[in-house]
Amino acid sequence: MASLSGAAAAAAHHRVHYYSDQRLRRPPRPLCLAPLRPRLIRVYALSSNDIRVGTNVEVDGAPWKVLEFLHVKPGKGAAFVRTKMRNYISGNTVEKTFRAGSTLPEASISKETKQFTYKDGSQFVFMDLTTFEESRLNESDVGDKQKWLKEGMDCNLLYWNGRIIDFDLPITVRLTVIDTDPGQGDSAQGGTKPATVETGAVVTVPSFVNVGDDILIDSRTGQYMNRA
Repeated sequence: MASLSGAAAAAAHHRVHYYSDQRLRRPPRPLCLAPLRPRLIRVYALSSNDIRVGTNVEVDGAPWKVLEFLHVKPGKGAAFVRTKMRNYISGNTVEKTFRAGSTLPEASISKETKQFTYKDGSQFVFMDLTTFEESRLNESDVGDKQKWLKEGMDCNLLYWNGRIIDFDLPITVRLTVIDTDPGQGDSAQGGTKPATVETGAVVTVPSFVNVGDDILIDSRTGQYMNRA
């Protein structure tokens, strides 16, 4: 009987190791990966109390830039914010009023630096110097900024929803005077005179500026700053 018990125990021991070995050899279960979530575009909301000059907001499905703002708190009634805004798409400037503390979506506008390379008919061609990809703006889109736009100038193109809506010139532009009356000495004192620069724009300059001089101009105001 003892021998039989020993044999039974050996068989049981063998079966345990056999099943354990089988479990170890069992192929691994396939991994169940969670489905990837779609990437969401985050839209940030602004409070009307945070509106400042230069703020980009989205109103009625279009991007707007705040040009002026005024927080008004009347003696009676609710406070509000009065703004003057420019539509990036149409170029129209309107006045809009928002209730104080109300929220509105911020327009997601990105900037890319491109170089103005040449003008093709009525289109202005800008190039990405890394990819050499060209972007074009119509003359109507460039507007008065063309007065200060010179070939080889780096500008910031503004994008909204994948389309170009505007561009920014450098604040200070350097242009050459091609026509003006002869200079009157090299003194800061004295009068002023008109001068035509290489882009065709006319600038009021000090009387000592001569043809061939390079001058610095504030592209936001069109005012002479100094000689380069």
